[in-house]
Amino acid sequence: MDWKITVDAVMPFGCLALRDGRNLDNIYDVTDKYEMGQVLKAKEFCELCMAKDRQTNKVFVCKKFLKKDGRKVRKAAKNEILILKMVNHPNILQLIDTFETRKEYFIIQELATGGDVFDWILDQGNYTERDASNVIKQVLEAVSYLHSLNIVHRNLKLENLMYYTENNHNKVVLRDFYLSKFENGSITEPCGTPEYLAPEVVARHRYGRPVDCWAVGVIMYILLSGNPPFYDETEEENTDLHNRIIFCRIVAGEFEFDAPYWDDISVPAKELVCRLMEVDQMLRITAADALLHKWIAGNGASEKNLKDGVCAQFEKNFAKSKWRKAIRVTTFMQRLRASETAAAEVEAGRHGEGRGEDQGEG
Repeated sequence: MDWKITVDAVMPFGCLALRDGRNLDNIYDVTDKYEMGQVLKAKEFCELCMAKDRQTNKVFVCKKFLKKDGRKVRKAAKNEILILKMVNHPNILQLIDTFETRKEYFIIQELATGGDVFDWILDQGNYTERDASNVIKQVLEAVSYLHSLNIVHRNLKLENLMYYTENNHNKVVLRDFYLSKFENGSITEPCGTPEYLAPEVVARHRYGRPVDCWAVGVIMYILLSGNPPFYDETEEENTDLHNRIIFCRIVAGEFEFDAPYWDDISVPAKELVCRLMEVDQMLRITAADALLHKWIAGNGASEKNLKDGVCAQFEKNFAKSKWRKAIRVTTFMQRLRASETAAAEVEAGRHGEGRGEDQGEG
């Protein structure tokens, strides 16, 4: 297919509606309107492909969720549709169309062609705090907008940030809202990517919008140093022990501005990182307030070239697959809870045996 990629104005979000289950689309409703390309990427809950509008020849991105893949996949699809229907912001990939057939959900969205922020930084000849500030500002603007609607994204990370077009790297957009949730009460379900989780999620406390601000702090830390704030080099990645060590450090808020990576980073930058990654969610800075911080709104961001140091650490730390895919943590948290319960039972058994021996000797 010879496709010319163009970006069109989005459909007004108010004209879309979730299916009620009694009026399903036929697969031909989808294929008659859009020419579907080959699968580009398989993600945790869905497959990504290109979709070309047969009338206008405009190209979009399509997410296809297979209902047979289980309840979590069906829930993720319906959740993303519900959230995307409500949002309309320049830094969020907008919803174009939705379909629900007997076997699938299809979500058609704007196509961002500028590539990942991660890859863009690696390709630059000059990269400064000001560049990082421009990225974080746009993320905060999107997050502040979501929070004004009582929406928690819950999966903010560097991999979910893209530049809108290849020729204009001034506009950053967020993607992937299938884990997003309305904060119409306290949330307790743990989900997200381990290294970006806020302490209250790891500790299984009730949480809400502040978790997104913590994640922005993690992104900012990475953008400025090329390193993750919480890491463990002693255990193999993606093991339960590795995640347990990371989680303990997150709960304690154990991160440092290590030399030499932070030697040239400005004081305002470090200050904002600390305020975003405040362990106490009640004291953590909000997205709206962070937008007023001098590193974002003033002249606090340095113009010193950080390219060599940051990119060297990027290539060392983030070429690993764990940073290039979404990892749902519910299963791990369940295993962790089960292991802790088992350990407690064993410990209780030991105490019981000890008491029995004491009584026998008496």
